[in-house]
Amino acid sequence: EVQLVASGGGLVQPGGSLTLSCAANNFGFGYFAIYWVRQHPGQGFEWVCDINNEGTKTDCADSVKGRFTISRNNAQKTAYLKLNGLKTEDAGMYYCALDKSGSTRGQGTQVTVSS
Repeated sequence: EVQLVASGGGLVQPGGSLTLSCAANNFGFGYFAIYWVRQHPGQGFEWVCDINNEGTKTDCADSVKGRFTISRNNAQKTAYLKLNGLKTEDAGMYYCALDKSGSTRGQGTQVTVSS
């Protein structure tokens, strides 16, 4: 069974930074692309960024491009999402998943952006 656990969320002021981590259990982590998605209260899932299985190709939504960076360490079975220049509209629950829709997401982590 695939298990993904996101962590690293918290409360940060506008303009601040956070680094989220996505830890995987013992499935073939290195064979899968990883997607970060987020959910604002009362809304559906929004794709944020993704990275291919080798970590050589990344893409992010226009709303976060230039502010968020995705990376991964296959040896540690962990993916990361570095959030810089946070805005209030970035607040929400963040999940990592094996698909862009977030249907394979695991446990999420809450990001709160407030002064």
